[in-house]
Amino acid sequence: MGNDIPKNSNMEVFETLESEVRSYSRGWPAVFESAKGYKIRDTEGREYIDFFAGAGTLNYGHNDDRMQEKLIEYIKNDGIIHSLDMGTNPRKDFLEAFNDIILKPRNLSYKVMFPGPTGTNSVESALKIARKVTGRDTIISFTNAFHGMTLGSLSVTGNIFKRRGAGVPLADTVFMPFDHYIEGVDTADYMERYLADNGSGVDLPAAVILETVQGEGGINAASMDWLKKIHALCKKYDILLIVDDIQAGNGRTGTFFSFEPAGIEPDIICLSKSIGGFGLPMAVTLIKPEYDQWAPGEHNGTFRGNNMAFIAAVEAFRYWKNSDFENSVNEKAAYMAKEIERLIRTYPGLQGSPRGRGLMQGIAVGKENLASEICAEAFRNGLIVETSGPADEVVKFLPPLIIDKAGLAEGFEILEKSIQNVL
Repeated sequence: MGNDIPKNSNMEVFETLESEVRSYSRGWPAVFESAKGYKIRDTEGREYIDFFAGAGTLNYGHNDDRMQEKLIEYIKNDGIIHSLDMGTNPRKDFLEAFNDIILKPRNLSYKVMFPGPTGTNSVESALKIARKVTGRDTIISFTNAFHGMTLGSLSVTGNIFKRRGAGVPLADTVFMPFDHYIEGVDTADYMERYLADNGSGVDLPAAVILETVQGEGGINAASMDWLKKIHALCKKYDILLIVDDIQAGNGRTGTFFSFEPAGIEPDIICLSKSIGGFGLPMAVTLIKPEYDQWAPGEHNGTFRGNNMAFIAAVEAFRYWKNSDFENSVNEKAAYMAKEIERLIRTYPGLQGSPRGRGLMQGIAVGKENLASEICAEAFRNGLIVETSGPADEVVKFLPPLIIDKAGLAEGFEILEKSIQNVL
């Protein structure tokens, strides 16, 4: 017997028929109908500035014209849609473009692996190959890390609420303090003490996994000096370094890879979210050639390689053919940082502090539930923005990278009005 659904309703359908696990639809109770660039519209005709960008999946905005045209053309020509890891023209084009436009100019050499089409699958594959290559079990992760919702990824995720959802023990991970986690303590030196001391109880790990900016953990940005030290530690102790660039990568922090300013070269890189350009499911695991020791099919999946996403991704790479796009992102990031500082000064009731870098920034507030109240009020006023952090204490800004200054200004105008109303 089916459920009775109220007539002439919007959200009741989701509340009646969909699982209680849903989250975003609770905070943004609208039925969205169309989107373009950095704006979204709902079925009631309301328009919203998007400071969320699909949790970082829509770095190039909604419905990019050129990507859209390429996809429609491909479908109309009966192009191959599903192909597992068989050879297709879109796959070939992606590999060549990624190598020529992204890797070569940065003097990087990686084998490209296509796991299942989600970020957590990229992380799972990274953990598996690190353990296979080194013959060791332990992984070092960091406080407030978030790496995904499947068991391996959850084991290196710090959030207690999410870890409890596993329902089973999560083992073979040691957590170390992230940069700035302990005031006045160099946490890279702290980690080395554990690695160097035979009495520390910490086994030599297979890998260290980190986000350069912790997206879900509170927009905590590691310093370049700290990243260099962690990289050097991994080299010294023969540990593989995995950088999870799923949210912080793809240009989000100003450079294509978030670790570029540190001048380091991770052994394994996890990419997803905006790597597919258009918001289509896709994930990539980059592995240094000497560590690409998989047996054929040892890590596989029905959807390992999305031809539609390959087509959109190749179009997205046009943004990276010269430095213009990168420069524009950094200019807008500087504007965002100034606006954040201004709001913190203007509204001491926030007890605010700035977080993040690039177009991945936020305001950490000092009062419980205040960030959630601000985000809810912002939605009512026409701005989509979410919280971050272990206690949802950060108002998190992830606008599409293609947003213009006018869009940023309008978004911060709505945000300021919302802060005023809540305070």
